[in-house]
Amino acid sequence: MNYARLASGFLFAAMVGAAHAQPVTLAPHRAVYDLKLLSTASDKAPSAATGRIAFDFSGNACEGYVQSLRQTTEIQPDEGPTRLSDMKSTTFEDGDAKNFRFRLETRSDTGRAENVDGKAAKSGDDSFSVSLSKPRLLKVDLARTVLFPTEHMKHIIEAARAGKTIVQAKVYDGSETGEKVYDTTTIIGRPIAAAPTEEAAKIPQLQGLRRWPVAVSYFEEGGKDASPSYVLSFDLYENGVSRALKLDYGSFVLSGEMTKLEMLPVKNCAK
Repeated sequence: MNYARLASGFLFAAMVGAAHAQPVTLAPHRAVYDLKLLSTASDKAPSAATGRIAFDFSGNACEGYVQSLRQTTEIQPDEGPTRLSDMKSTTFEDGDAKNFRFRLETRSDTGRAENVDGKAAKSGDDSFSVSLSKPRLLKVDLARTVLFPTEHMKHIIEAARAGKTIVQAKVYDGSETGEKVYDTTTIIGRPIAAAPTEEAAKIPQLQGLRRWPVAVSYFEEGGKDASPSYVLSFDLYENGVSRALKLDYGSFVLSGEMTKLEMLPVKNCAK
């Protein structure tokens, strides 16, 4: 998974929520997920895989939102040496979801680093611009209506609250080379009644909160008739905390069990 895409932006196929619906408030938190190989679906799939995701989310609608993520993965192919990867991502999104800054660094066992660094800004005419400093200097204007990561999360929660089950959208999160827009389809299930199994999720701040099973499929833009590039599934609480991750890459699936959750102080915001 590129877990930076917990963060994604969307254009709804079905509009969500009434004008006076209760606004979504996302909870600042730190979470750790342990990864392991859940299933395989081809001869090219690895024979074993382990890893860890450390995720940190803070901010509010007044000050903007900061997300940082580190994912380390160790994959053992059927043949050959173990492959190691280490991905770090940091993003900032302002409270009005008009401006987005991102930095992504990926290292492999070869020692080679791939860096993406840039920013994106929306205009009022269903378009947005991207300015990159890495991997190359680039400025491009794109005629797309997209949402940025935190905005995306809020919209999914609004859709779940409203009983919506399908959301189709375009997302820009600065991943890959910073130039890509994804078509996405989000499937939202019915609210989950069963208690969570992880000890990390059995905390007072999550008690009584609604949560839904969510699956987000990412497609190459214009390639909706093809198989998704990957599918990210998770249980989503209405305060933005996620548990029970599944990262489906097509040939294999990783599961992510929440092993640590720390709720951070909340700053008041008038919005």
